[in-house]
Amino acid sequence: MPMLEHVDIPPVDPELFRSVLSPARLEAFEAGVRSARSVLGERSVWNVNSTARGGGVAELLRPLVGYARGAGVDARWVVIGGDAPFFAVTKRIHNRLHGSEGDGEPLDDAARRAYEAPLAASAEALAALVRPGDVVILHDPQTAGMTAALKAAGATVVWRCHIGLDVPNTTARAAWDFLRPYVLEADAYVFSRRAFAWEGLDTERVHLIAPSIDAFAPKNQDLDADTVAAVLRAAGIVADGDRAAATYHRQDGTPARVERAAAMIEDAPLRPDDAVVLQVSRWDALKDPLGVIEGFAAHVPGAHLVYAGPAVDAVSDDPEGELVLREAIAARAALPAEPRARVHLAALPMDDPEENATIVNALQRHARVVVQKSLAEGFGLTVAEAMWKGRPVVASRIGGIQDQIADGESGVLLDDPHDLEAYGAALRGLLEEPAAAERIGAQARERVRDEFLSARSLLQYLELIRALA
Repeated sequence: MPMLEHVDIPPVDPELFRSVLSPARLEAFEAGVRSARSVLGERSVWNVNSTARGGGVAELLRPLVGYARGAGVDARWVVIGGDAPFFAVTKRIHNRLHGSEGDGEPLDDAARRAYEAPLAASAEALAALVRPGDVVILHDPQTAGMTAALKAAGATVVWRCHIGLDVPNTTARAAWDFLRPYVLEADAYVFSRRAFAWEGLDTERVHLIAPSIDAFAPKNQDLDADTVAAVLRAAGIVADGDRAAATYHRQDGTPARVERAAAMIEDAPLRPDDAVVLQVSRWDALKDPLGVIEGFAAHVPGAHLVYAGPAVDAVSDDPEGELVLREAIAARAALPAEPRARVHLAALPMDDPEENATIVNALQRHARVVVQKSLAEGFGLTVAEAMWKGRPVVASRIGGIQDQIADGESGVLLDDPHDLEAYGAALRGLLEEPAAAERIGAQARERVRDEFLSARSLLQYLELIRALA
């Protein structure tokens, strides 16, 4: 596997924000961009992570890099390589940062060797490209071990941790202890919320930036009802109909059409008028697919559940995805016949990220209620995505989810994600009270407009870079 993959992101004109931001927020954004561009001059801003497809970090980087480039900043994105032992260790760290033991294997000297060897090659390759004064933003545990080499190359290094735990346990602290030596030299540490910041870091270098969504990306751009129906038919998720209208616009404005179908595990396809409850996430045990399926089957009559995740062979940095998908298939198969017929698993095509995003967009707009019943969550971008589409969301009161949803106003929060009866009751309440669901969905969209669009987080990154320059 190549040590570095350069992700080509075309510039996107930030003037687009004029149509979604208030005048005051737009003025602040434009002033911040002008200031940061002046400070940076000819220096580059590099973003580094472990995959260009699948997962929240890739979703975040695509628009942020595009808008930064459109604003005149030399922003770049590279993806590091790694072998199977490396990704096994980084998945172990990921799980433990969430307080879960994961595969149960140790974070010992052997784990350090498996972690450090691929990173040394990636760091050497990137250090050869970075110029003194460039800014490098390293995202998540996979890249933390590159800090020292890039500092030695003269870069300003920011380590960005997208995951965390509201109340850390000994498992999470063990992951901190493993990673802390690698990140101590960084010029700044960025977390999604204050509770996620680690002990043992210089608090003066800790900064908070919540993730955000891009209102104009294929995943979030407006789709009319006919297009939603056509996309879901073309993707093989809803039965019947002509595929001709399954069109969308790519980020660069060019037209495209949904051509690939999802791999569906179901008794029969959805009908257009079926009431749909939806969860979209990776095939990850911390997203609780088994609880989502079993709680729905036991406590929600009449409606249909779609649990949608990526085709597992397309997400290179998640070695557990295939196992979790198999477990979800087995859990569905074990249900009694009647609820099983109302549960649909969808492995969405990942060959074209924008096509995949359009299918997710259509699913979220088609759903009556969207779920994010995670057991642990850094932020949960799918919550903001569904809220932007005016969908009522039922989600766990954990991590950044509770920063997005005002309980009872812009969504419904579950105090205990393991309480399947309460989960079912929340779904039934929204399905049975469409007026209340519509009111909550409308408030959800306005909350995202105010707090969770890309302009806000891009401005915060630029302010941080300006402060470090």
